[in-house]
Amino acid sequence: MPGPQSPALRRALLTVAATLLALPAAYALPAQAGSSDSLATLVNAYRANPGACDGLPAAAATALDPQPALAQVRIGAGTFIESALERAGYAAAQAQAVYVTGPEDAQAAMNVLAQKYCKVLLSDRFSAVGSYREGTTWTVVLARPAPPLPSATYPDWREAGRAILDEVNAARASARSCGKQAFPAAPPLSWNSALGDAALAHSRDMATRRYFSHRAKDGSQATDRALRAGYSWRRVGENIAFGQRSPREAVEGWLESPGHCANIMNRDFTEMGAAYGVTPERQTGVIYWTQVFGAPR
Repeated sequence: MPGPQSPALRRALLTVAATLLALPAAYALPAQAGSSDSLATLVNAYRANPGACDGLPAAAATALDPQPALAQVRIGAGTFIESALERAGYAAAQAQAVYVTGPEDAQAAMNVLAQKYCKVLLSDRFSAVGSYREGTTWTVVLARPAPPLPSATYPDWREAGRAILDEVNAARASARSCGKQAFPAAPPLSWNSALGDAALAHSRDMATRRYFSHRAKDGSQATDRALRAGYSWRRVGENIAFGQRSPREAVEGWLESPGHCANIMNRDFTEMGAAYGVTPERQTGVIYWTQVFGAPR
């Protein structure tokens, strides 16, 4: 008789478990299917007809887009999923991985995953899926791709800068509080190309050298960079941000910060320039934004 740790007994126990957790026939695979790709297919079949989740009726979910890059991700012990996705060249706004060890085919793996992770597998936070197998460990990677970089949406950085100008002028059109300080509505700002050049130089410098500060690596401040760009100023202010993937997100973040918001609402400023820079060495890209305000002499 096989011992308690024998392969034969382990296979028998897995067969019993798969029988107890049998999935609806509506999303069963053909008997010969067993690759990790089949597991991604089973996830979509499950989303189309989940039956129940945690003992409650579950509504069908939209099919996920199979992404080869997600099947290339490898998430080991101590690995951050963000780093793994970056290495695979996939920029994600949201991502999560679930796995199970033991099953010897995709159907059995899906049985266990649906039992343990039904809420994750049915979540509308994700729009893409990939899966892979290493031995008897099966991993499903769920993700939602990040919006395109501004270099794709706004190939001319001035378009992004003017989009920021529009958002800022819309904010200045109404009174608002920046933290505990109340500001009345302010006149609209006008675009200044020299301030735009100063913003572009600082955004690209931060992106290239991977730092985040009003003080540049060469020691310059916003006032120095404005002069360097040819702007003769009476007053200068600067907002910076990183990570936001659109002009609107950048302005929304500034408006939520009292100090940045105060710059936006400052009636002493009459002109503005803005730009972005994207880190060159990473496919996912990190975006740095700079907004420079001015009042000329």
